[in-house]
Amino acid sequence: MAAEESGARDVAGGEEAPAAANGNRTEDTTPTADAPAALPSSSAAVDDRSLPRSSTMPGLKMLNRIATVKDDGTVVVDVPSGLEPATTGVGTEDGYGEVAIEESLDGTDIPYRPPMQIVILIVGTRGDVQPFVAIGKRLQEYGHRVRLATHANFKEFVLTAGLEFYPLGGDPKILAEHMVKNKGFLPSGPSEIAIQRKQMKEIIFSLLPACKDPDPDTGILFKVDAIIANPPAYGHTHVAEALKVPIHIFFTMPWTPTSEFPHPLSRVKQSAGYRLSYQIVDSMIWLGIRDMINEFRKKKLKLRPVTYLSGSQGSGNDIPHGYIWSPHLVPKPKDWGPKIDVVGFCFLDLASNYVPPEPLVKWLEAGDKPIYIGFGSLPVQEPQKMTEIIVKALEITGQRGIINKGWGGLGTLEEQKDFVYLLDNCPHDWLFLHCKAVVHHGGAGTTAAGLKAACPTTIVPFFGDQPFWGDRVHARGLGPAPIPVDQFGLQKLVDAIKFMMEPEVKEKAVEIAKAMESEDGVTGAVRAFLRHLPSKTEEKIQPQSSSFLEFLGPMSRCLGCS
Repeated sequence: MAAEESGARDVAGGEEAPAAANGNRTEDTTPTADAPAALPSSSAAVDDRSLPRSSTMPGLKMLNRIATVKDDGTVVVDVPSGLEPATTGVGTEDGYGEVAIEESLDGTDIPYRPPMQIVILIVGTRGDVQPFVAIGKRLQEYGHRVRLATHANFKEFVLTAGLEFYPLGGDPKILAEHMVKNKGFLPSGPSEIAIQRKQMKEIIFSLLPACKDPDPDTGILFKVDAIIANPPAYGHTHVAEALKVPIHIFFTMPWTPTSEFPHPLSRVKQSAGYRLSYQIVDSMIWLGIRDMINEFRKKKLKLRPVTYLSGSQGSGNDIPHGYIWSPHLVPKPKDWGPKIDVVGFCFLDLASNYVPPEPLVKWLEAGDKPIYIGFGSLPVQEPQKMTEIIVKALEITGQRGIINKGWGGLGTLEEQKDFVYLLDNCPHDWLFLHCKAVVHHGGAGTTAAGLKAACPTTIVPFFGDQPFWGDRVHARGLGPAPIPVDQFGLQKLVDAIKFMMEPEVKEKAVEIAKAMESEDGVTGAVRAFLRHLPSKTEEKIQPQSSSFLEFLGPMSRCLGCS
């Protein structure tokens, strides 16, 4: 049984209980934690007030039997022989177990919807926000007014893109630091619980104003007609319930139960436990946040509290979900029904307006294409040692390399090397086209950018869903097996570089890049959102040159439009 492993913690009745998750993406090398950086914060949410102690609750008893949380923050699921998921008591009915119905999401059939006021609620790092900026811009082209509500850190980014902005609570830097420190699930000690709960409460209680309050800068009124959100927003479904508006959830990592692979935040020994792992992670999150959610429901939303254990956050079984990844990398599971879409990666074009520094251009022109190595904003335990390993591996393999310094402190060299270029900041969609291979932490967005550029990929996962993407890349023959950051060493990196230089690996990278050329994830996401709205009107609509912001005339400049 998993509970017997060292370092495990009692799920229901021990010192701490879990409640977290994470997900994220990015497309440029601006320091970002390109992996779940927001859901993780709920890991610190569990304390004695939020965790029920009654041993009579069948869900908690079953959780203790089959699941334990390791000190590295992952959930270990061990299904006893003869125990079927249907008898576990943690809820296996998710409403999505129909036979998958494959429909094109290429944008050839965009349903017509009268102009709406849409709010997009996104919690996380810039990597989490970026794909939704692209989606919001496309919705504007179809005549809708779009408000993107996210952390204040990203106000300029959102406004510059031409979308309306509303600030949500929480600091993505604090969330990301917690994520890395605790591997995305449990707080490392009681002292962190208060900090993380404060972050979560700020997020949850900022959601309702984001959906109905006037623009804080211009005073322009706003009344939401529909909500788009990612799971780390926590209270998104409850706001939709209170306002009686439809909601569509989008995410960059699997969050819907399937029998094809386990939840990315879990470690499952038996394939029979894959589907069950989703209910377990979901229930653990609920154990950590239910007191705050119910306070929010009662005080702000004027709704009755949610008392059940399973079904966790009251998200319901009929909410449509869209997953932002390429079906050529991870096909839609056969047990996901028609309300679940895999729309493709959502890229925001940053390369077209990027002017690279002259020293970088000259260095690129001076030799063979380099290998990119970088970990965004993720903190590195021993940055100087890791830099030395990277430089030595490049030297041994005879490769040139670009090291992205990021926030981790990489790039400290005792002496400059002509085969190494130290980089501060550059859009991935521009840079990766000039690289022969990439080595990174495995965030969904960075993974997407590398594959789009036909780069063989080595993933060095730090936490969260990064091992999931590392496994997917390796399974497709696009790179070596992932190298966990705590196992990162000279020989492993040398072997990984040699693996990526094999002709057949490059061939497979070119193959998937060509397949992805036919995808339009942004249009796919917009089509999925509009298609699942509760409306009988199904006429087609062409993109309009004018949008609500243009209608505002001079006021649009106040919202960041050029």
